[in-house]
Amino acid sequence: MDNGTDPTPTRHEAGNKRSFGRRIIIGVASLLVILAVAIGIFGYHYFQTSLKPYDSDDQNVVQVHVPLGATSNKIGQILQDKKVVKSGMVFNYYVKSNKFTNFQAGYYQLKPSMSLKQIATQLQKGGSAEPIQSQSGKVLVREGETIDQLATEIPQTTDFTKKEFMNLMKDQTFFNQLAAKYPQLLSSAKKAKHVRYRLEGYLAPATYQASKKMTLKQIVTQMVGNMDQQLQPSYAAIKKQGRTVQEVLTLASLVEREGVTQSDRDKIAGVFLNRIKAGMALQSDITVQYALKTTKKTLTYKDLKVKSPYNLYTHTGYGPGPFANPSASSIKAVLHPADRKKGYYYFIANTKTGKVYFSETYAQHQEKTSSLASDNK
Repeated sequence: MDNGTDPTPTRHEAGNKRSFGRRIIIGVASLLVILAVAIGIFGYHYFQTSLKPYDSDDQNVVQVHVPLGATSNKIGQILQDKKVVKSGMVFNYYVKSNKFTNFQAGYYQLKPSMSLKQIATQLQKGGSAEPIQSQSGKVLVREGETIDQLATEIPQTTDFTKKEFMNLMKDQTFFNQLAAKYPQLLSSAKKAKHVRYRLEGYLAPATYQASKKMTLKQIVTQMVGNMDQQLQPSYAAIKKQGRTVQEVLTLASLVEREGVTQSDRDKIAGVFLNRIKAGMALQSDITVQYALKTTKKTLTYKDLKVKSPYNLYTHTGYGPGPFANPSASSIKAVLHPADRKKGYYYFIANTKTGKVYFSETYAQHQEKTSSLASDNK
């Protein structure tokens, strides 16, 4: 039945739909054009600014390592990561378009204020074979500090990274060079087995000048040389006592952490030597912390059973080697211990007062431990 309504769109309605569709297409196209222009302008601006120095006012030196066989693209990424250039991609384009080639591997002292041309020219000339210090700085080796702890502090005052320092600590060739230079100091360390770092305990605590153009090897050599100088008057005594330097520094590194006053350190050294003579394990928490690479003070029963040659709860004797870099006073305590004839085999400290109590028997030690536990509640 015809109700009088024609379902076919009129010409006017169809025209309106086509017009609306065209407006949408034109609108989208316009947005794309605007976006393309914006991207082009932004890209052009980014490219132009990336051709300029990263920061023309920044004269701070940044040490950059270019590995052997690195491409210009890889070098550009390294420079960008070190914030020496704004864009590694633009750097790569620049050196290729300007025919800079034959970049050399090595360590470079670069500045964010340098132009791309200056950087590229420097890379062609070649860098140093080893990391070097760009400006005067200082390195502090704290008493009782481990190599791992020192590694985290090195980058704070020098141009050297934690990784570079740790690589040097594991460098057997470098150690052999030091051993040849300081045979009295390092001969026993050279023979030691299962050590984590052969130079652990041999970096004498002190403040060292990291002068301009010094290598990391030179700085570490200063530390080892200082320890050798400190021990020169004691080498004869160490030999006479029938010990090695490795053993003396191992006990000294424990005494350093276990005692605070010189009097306590002298007595604690006596306890350790008495236990070693009796074939008893030293049972120092410091050894377990080192084995676990942790600084937590409260150790669990499971912690005390950790499988490591450094765990002197489960192993007797001195262990592989030092647990930290000891001070001269702790070394002195080991060489001249106190009260050994009193037969002390145990000690415990009051965590509140710091006072150390010494015992001859385990029963006495348990009694003092219980008493201190009650007092500290």
